[in-house]
Amino acid sequence: MVAACPFPWPRGTPIRIFRMAEALGRRGHDVHVVTYHLGEDVGHLPFRIHRIPAVPAYRRVSPGPTYVKLLLLNALLRLKLGSVVRSHPPDVIHAHHYEGLVLGLSLRSRGRPPVIYDAHTLLASELPFYRLGLTRRVKGAVGAVLDRRLPGRAAHVIAVSESIRATLLELRACSPDDVTVVGNGVEQALLEAGRAAAAPPGRTVVFAGNTAAYQGIDLLLRAFRQVRDEHPDVRLLIVTDGRFDPYEALARELGIRDAVEVVNAGFEEMLPLLASADVTVNPRPASGGGSPQKLMNYMAAAAPIVSFEGSAAHLQHGNTAWIVGGRDAGDLARGILRMLDDRELASRLGEAARRSVAENYSWERTAEGVEAVYSRVLGGTGSPAGEAAAPQRAGIGTP
Repeated sequence: MVAACPFPWPRGTPIRIFRMAEALGRRGHDVHVVTYHLGEDVGHLPFRIHRIPAVPAYRRVSPGPTYVKLLLLNALLRLKLGSVVRSHPPDVIHAHHYEGLVLGLSLRSRGRPPVIYDAHTLLASELPFYRLGLTRRVKGAVGAVLDRRLPGRAAHVIAVSESIRATLLELRACSPDDVTVVGNGVEQALLEAGRAAAAPPGRTVVFAGNTAAYQGIDLLLRAFRQVRDEHPDVRLLIVTDGRFDPYEALARELGIRDAVEVVNAGFEEMLPLLASADVTVNPRPASGGGSPQKLMNYMAAAAPIVSFEGSAAHLQHGNTAWIVGGRDAGDLARGILRMLDDRELASRLGEAARRSVAENYSWERTAEGVEAVYSRVLGGTGSPAGEAAAPQRAGIGTP
C-alpha cells in the first residue's frame, strides 16, 4: 500500500488505510505500507510500515498538497517504494490518492505488479480549497483533468462511495467493470462509547475533524452565532489535531469565541466527547464524493447528527440524521436548533444511526470487498466488479 500522508494519523485517509491494512493483515495477507516519515507510534501491528528518511524541517500533518510534499517527500517516497518492491515483490500495489497512483504506476513493468487505485475523493471539488499560489479556477481545472485522466490507468479502481463511482463513470475516467465500491468500516470502541454515553454537564455542539478550509468551519461558526442567539448556554466543542488560528478573527468578530472550546484529542479522548454531545455537526458543503470518516464516528457514538446534504454519505434525512440542503449557515443553524429543541427526535436519530453502522459497517467487511478486487485483478475466482459491488451495498458500501 502506498500512503502519501502521515501514517498512522487520526483522520479520514490515514484511518481508512490503517484499518484496511490491519484487517487484511489479520486475514493472512502480507501487507506493507510505504509512507512518509510522520506518524503515530501504535505498537505491534499485523502489517509492516516502511518510512521515508526523516525530513526534520517538515512536520506538517494537516491534509492537502504542498510543494515540499509534491517535490521532496514524494520523491523520497518513490525511492522507498522501489526499495520495498525489490525486497518484498508484491502481488499488487494498492495506491491511495493520486500521488500513490502515480508512484505505483512508475514501478510497473509489463503491467506487473498491477496497481489498484483507492479513490477517497475527487480533486475537482477539493483542490480549490488548498493554498498553492494558484487561483481557485485554475486549481479546479487541474483537479478535473486529474479526475478524468488518472483513474483509468489503474488495473482497477476502488471507490469509497457510490457517488465517486458514478462521477468517474460520468467522466468516462474508467469503465463500469473496472470500478468497485468498498466503503469504510467503523470503530468498535465508538459503538461501545455510544451505548455508554453519559449526559454532559451543559449542552454541547461538537465538530470532530481537521480544520482545513473545505471542512466548512467558517460556516459552522456563523451558524453557531445564530444558535447562541436562541440558546446562550450552548457551547461549541471543536475536536481536532489541526490549528484554529485561521478562524480566531472570525470567532471574535461574531462574538462567540468565549463559547468555543478547541480540544486537541486523540481517538481515545474523543470517544466520550462524541458520545455525550447534544449535537454533532458536519458543516462540509461538499465531500468530493467521498465518505467523511467523522460521519461514521458520529453514527457509531449514537450522536445526533446535522449535516449538509453535499457530504451526507451513509445518512438518511429523518432516519439517521437531520440533513440540510445547500451551503447556507442559516440552514445549518436551523438544523442544529431542531436537534437541541426536539430531544426525542435527536435521541431517535442517534440510536438509529448507531444501529445502522453496527449492523452494516465493519472493517472486516471492507477487507472482504478489497479481497474480491484483488482476486479479480489477479485472475482468480473473485466476482466481477458489478457482482462484487452488491455485498458492499448490503454491508459496507453505499447509503
